[in-house]
Parts: sequence; structure tokens; C-alpha cells
Amino acid sequence: MQLSANGVRIEVEVHGPDDGEPLLMIMGLGMQLVTWPDGLVGELVARGFRVIRFDNRDVGLSQPFDELGLPSLPLAALLHTFHLPVKAPYQLADLARDAVGVLDALGIAQAHVCGASMGGMVAQHLGFAHAGRVKSLTLMMTTSGHRGLPAPSLKVRRALMSRPRPGSTPAQKLDNILDHYVSLYGVIGSPGYPTESRALRERIARGVKRSYRPQAVLRQLVAIAADSHRAERLPRITAPTLVIHGEHDALIPVAAAHDLAQRIPGARLEIIPGWGHDLPEPLWPRLADEVARTAGL
Repeated sequence: MQLSANGVRIEVEVHGPDDGEPLLMIMGLGMQLVTWPDGLVGELVARGFRVIRFDNRDVGLSQPFDELGLPSLPLAALLHTFHLPVKAPYQLADLARDAVGVLDALGIAQAHVCGASMGGMVAQHLGFAHAGRVKSLTLMMTTSGHRGLPAPSLKVRRALMSRPRPGSTPAQKLDNILDHYVSLYGVIGSPGYPTESRALRERIARGVKRSYRPQAVLRQLVAIAADSHRAERLPRITAPTLVIHGEHDALIPVAAAHDLAQRIPGARLEIIPGWGHDLPEPLWPRLADEVARTAGL
């Protein structure tokens, strides 16, 4: 269903009983709500949650922002490197206000919040800027953005910035897009929990056929680069917080999790060996258990 949230059209799905504990799920860079696997959502519902997953602005079936144009990623990277202000089409704080708007539209005063990757960065904004709306906070495979943290390897950065090969027919274009993302997950996925190639391809195809908006990735990457003061605000977070991360995350190295947990008062840290930067099926019960424990369920 489509809701008006913070003045933006946002696509939302709600799963679980009306009297379940509301859990707002925020997905990462360019990712759609279906990137939260149905099986993981089912595990969370089984633990007493009313799961709310949604497409961030500019992706999936939510409102596009193509009128804002395409920012210059090299310029943003240069400005970020020299600690200069980066101008973004919109800010991560705007995505956080969208998330609050989703709660408003659903009539929910407070919710548990779980964010993954960029969604975890947005969730941090909820934690320190909208503290009264957050009952608990789970930060998956994400970072404070502190400049002293290790960066991903050159191989990972090249994989992240690569683009699918062009195709001469719609079917060929789709195959090339799927090949691209299967290759990317081969680089950043979980070495201890590899997803079978056919299942991974089917999962990616579901999202691509639903919506494919690569231009939004550029706008959101620049929004991440522009979010330069998040780390210093993290001590304001008062909600019970879990930082959960893969020991073998190639995209956001595990040092980011240790840094994040140290910055948030009372945060609990869980490091999972073999986990990379994805949501493999064998970990769904463990992840659901950890979210429920943080929520006090």
C-alpha cells in the first residue's frame, strides 16, 4: 500500500497481527523492501512482531526523485576526502523523517527499529533525532561513518561501482543485470553461508522485475557521503541497542561494528563468524532471536 509520509509517497507492507510489537525495517543502499527476505519476516512475526517494511524514497515503488538529477560521485568523493561539505539531492536525515512519517501514517507512536547497511545509518538518525519514537534499535552490518575506520578493499569498491553490461534486447538486459548482482554478492556475500546461485538469481530477479532504479543509488551514495557528523551524535541514543555484524563483511569491515557499539551507551555487540554483507537463510532464526532479545520479547 502507498502512504504519504513526510510528504513523500512511500510503499509499505505490514505483516503480522495488529497487536504485535511494531518493528520498522529500514533497508540499505538502493535496496527495496523485498530485500528483507519473506522468511526472515516470518521468523520475526513468529516472535511477536508486527513487521513494517517499506521502500525508501527514490527506490522500489516509492516516489522517485529523478527531477533532482544525477549528482557527481567523483566530486562528492573528492569533497568528502578533503573534509569539505558535500551537497546531496537529499539527506539521510530526510530518509529518517520519511520513516517517522510511515509510523505517523500507521498511527504508531513508538516502534522497534531495525536497519541494515545504509538503513542502519538512517536508523541511527532515528535513534538520536527521534528518540521518543524508538523502543529499541537493531543496527545490522552498518557503520558510524567515522573517517578513521578501515575502508573496503579496492576489489570490493570496484565491484560496488561497476555497472551491468548493456544488452540489445530486454531479456538480454535483464540477464546482464542479474549477472552483475550475482557477481557483486559473490564479492560481498557470506563466505560461511553461501547462497546457492540459482536461489540468489531468483531472489535478485524478483526485485529487478519489481523495480530497477540505478540512478537512485547515486543519489543515496552522495547522501551517505554528505552525512559527515553522525558519529558524534550517537551518544544521544538512549534506546536499548544491538549492533550485529558479520565477521567477514567485506563491504563494511567488522571494525565498524566495534566502533559503533562503543559510541552508543549500553549497546550490545554481536559478531557472527562467516557472515558477510547479505541476509543468508541459515542466519534468519539467529537474527530474529537477536532482534527479539533487544526488544525484550
